[in-house]
Amino acid sequence: MRVGIYGRSFDDSFIPNIQELFDTLMAFGWSVSIYQPFRSYLSPRLHIDELDNVFNKHQDIKDSIDVLICIGGDGTFLETINIVRNSGIPILGINTGRLGFLASTYKENIVNVLNSIKDNKYRLQTRSMLNLITEEQLFGEDNFALNELTVHKKDSSSMITIHTYIGDLYLNSYWADGLIVATPTGSTAYSLSCGGPIMVPGAQDYVITPIAPHNLNVRPVVVPDDRTIRLKIEGRGKEYLCSLDSRSVTIDSAVELTIKKANFQINVIQTENQNFLNTIRNKMMWGLDRRN
Repeated sequence: MRVGIYGRSFDDSFIPNIQELFDTLMAFGWSVSIYQPFRSYLSPRLHIDELDNVFNKHQDIKDSIDVLICIGGDGTFLETINIVRNSGIPILGINTGRLGFLASTYKENIVNVLNSIKDNKYRLQTRSMLNLITEEQLFGEDNFALNELTVHKKDSSSMITIHTYIGDLYLNSYWADGLIVATPTGSTAYSLSCGGPIMVPGAQDYVITPIAPHNLNVRPVVVPDDRTIRLKIEGRGKEYLCSLDSRSVTIDSAVELTIKKANFQINVIQTENQNFLNTIRNKMMWGLDRRN
């Protein structure tokens, strides 16, 4: 098994668990390659001197690893998408953050999960992606998102208007602080905090969620993900923000945004005891109220 390791800095309390992760991988005899900046961070904290294989970009791992282990929170998991892209390499998320909708393996379960992978007792959950199409190629080759596309006013000025079309059909002109187009994965992120519905992975839909709309009767809309969504923006300001997951660029009203379903999916590793319904129930603390 060829394993890639990607991550961010973490609290010192996780050091024994991350050391256990590397010790287990070496005991299995698996080949390990580490993201170069992360290896520089790990080197003075862990005993990994014998692990010299590193990578920096998508091309370095496309045909050289079988599994990518992400160490961090959900934000770190989103960063791995730009490394994995359309390679099909499955991702295992080790949670050193707080929420962990994507990075759902806790430090206490690291060894058990690795043993499950070794024994082939796991499944791959596919997550759909969205693709942003613009004449300006705003995000270059990284024009895709696992969670959402967001358009937002750039400063504290007045609200903006987002003219929204589903295919060739006019949907609405949202007068709001911004608009979110979220995948099922992104339905538990920014969209959820703005009142959007939760969609289970595998749902073949997008949710269009306004951010602080002026009209209170405007509500999120769920649309099939085989439809094309087009956005045109106008407002008093000359510049707006467009974000794909955690990456943002500044645009003006001349830019038209077209959103389609990406032609590839992301594979997330889940063991037999992990599933989305358990995760969402625990994270949302459903059932803890005695009245339930």
